[in-house]
Amino acid sequence: MTTSLLVLGGARSGKSRYAQGRAEALAGNLVYIATAQAFDAEMTERIVRHRDDRGPRWTTLEEPFDLAGTIARASDSAGAVLVDCLTLWLSNLMLAQMPPEAATHALADAIARCPCPIVLVSNEVGLGIVPDNALARAFRDEAGRLNQTIAAQATEVQFIAAGLPLRLK
Repeated sequence: MTTSLLVLGGARSGKSRYAQGRAEALAGNLVYIATAQAFDAEMTERIVRHRDDRGPRWTTLEEPFDLAGTIARASDSAGAVLVDCLTLWLSNLMLAQMPPEAATHALADAIARCPCPIVLVSNEVGLGIVPDNALARAFRDEAGRLNQTIAAQATEVQFIAAGLPLRLK
């Protein structure tokens, strides 16, 4: 396993399953950092289902905002860390009107200093049509910048389509 792996893909591409499999191939304690927030019943059910699918080998930490700090704290005792997902984290920041640029740089720094292997999952949202509203366009632009920054920091980048990985870096 490389030191840091970014797994990109579209919705339902298989990126989370791929990332989890790569992390589970490692020895030691596995820490899953979840960035999703349950704002409705459907999302609550999704979170429970994902947690059940991971099983007892995983320790789950829920962190919608301070991803860099949580990685730093969790990685001291972890055999590997999995962050799922960066675009939900970005949504949380933007909806809370927190500037994503500084948080993105702090995240890249946390990845560089992480003493154990780290796997990060993110959506590639720039392959579709141009969104029709300002918030969606701002999100698309910020997600593109976030993915570029983390891809530059990562030692490996995989793009997942139809469950199949394509190595980008």
